[in-house]
Amino acid sequence: MNRPTVEVADILREHGTGFIERNRSWLSWLHIKIVLAIQRCRTAALGGHVDECVHCADRVTSYNSCRNRHCPKCQASARDRWLAERSKELLPVPYVHVVFTLPHELAPLAYQNKRVIYDLLFKASAATLLELAADPKHLGAEIGFLSVLHTWGQTLQHHPHVHCVIPAGGPSLDPTRWVHADDKFFLPVRALRKVFRGKFHQALKRAFNEYKIRFYGDLEYLNDPKRFRSFLRPLFRKHWIVYCKPPFGGPEYVLQYLARYTHRVAISNHRLVSLIDGKVTFHWKDYAQGNKQKLMTLEVDEFLRRFLLHALPRRFVRIRFFGFLARRKRGRLLPLCRNLLPAPSPAASTAANEGELQRRCPRCGGLLKIVEQLSAVRIRAPIFVYDTS
Repeated sequence: MNRPTVEVADILREHGTGFIERNRSWLSWLHIKIVLAIQRCRTAALGGHVDECVHCADRVTSYNSCRNRHCPKCQASARDRWLAERSKELLPVPYVHVVFTLPHELAPLAYQNKRVIYDLLFKASAATLLELAADPKHLGAEIGFLSVLHTWGQTLQHHPHVHCVIPAGGPSLDPTRWVHADDKFFLPVRALRKVFRGKFHQALKRAFNEYKIRFYGDLEYLNDPKRFRSFLRPLFRKHWIVYCKPPFGGPEYVLQYLARYTHRVAISNHRLVSLIDGKVTFHWKDYAQGNKQKLMTLEVDEFLRRFLLHALPRRFVRIRFFGFLARRKRGRLLPLCRNLLPAPSPAASTAANEGELQRRCPRCGGLLKIVEQLSAVRIRAPIFVYDTS
């Protein structure tokens, strides 16, 4: 894939410091840390190494990555390592994709209480899938799946939702056999919507009553219990959006499918078109018009504001496993699943590991070896003074 004409790092190097100066009132240290990390990514500020080709003796200088999980450029290698591990857990069955989305009215509440409400979104969606799958009226099996949090829409607005990728079936509740899901139907969407809405509603009210969520600014009035209940009442009478795609393929395809979702950030560098006169232009898909590709142009401050809307709380886990894939269960239940299935699971792919170990010369394609380590160039972080009066 060709190098993008403009990258998020280019935008931040050119406009990041000015953006911070102009937006001190709402930026946190987490936001500033993200900006500084991406600005320094793959520059001398982080150090690096010099590689020499064993065939043509050509030398290539490589600088270290920032490894910040919000950096678009640092996710590819992390994704490849993660997928190599997941390949060991694949089962020879079709897989299903289910998406649980919070109503847009809850997005401002989630933004002010990210850790709590994102966690509720994970737990409510997982409990919904596990409960309905275990019901003999639907599947009557214990399923396992992974969930990935995304907080953005195509135009970078705040849009929290969870993608769940699920083997289409699971061990019976005995467990003596593998229960296969229908080829065209996994779980009823109407039931998923209703149960998800109810579980999230109860969990949100419990979090409010236990003072785990609070509101500020324009939402401060919701700290009053009566107003909070009044706000929720019409919201939990409407239909919530749950998308359930028919089984899309077996283990030979699922890793490619997962790569689209697991290590994405709010916008990839390849969606960026230009940075001209303080304005950023990027591609986006209009789902309302059949995924039609369109261009959007934003002032750089608005673009960076939207980009930083999706900063995750420190140490928040955005990829989680449930059911028989949960970390405390998989060692016992994954071998059981394989024994119940007629076909063996595919061998673990080592392509990602080979790609990391065998770096190639861009000139002749020969192997590269490290011949020199480059120390990081110390750059003092800018000091930002906040008015606390």
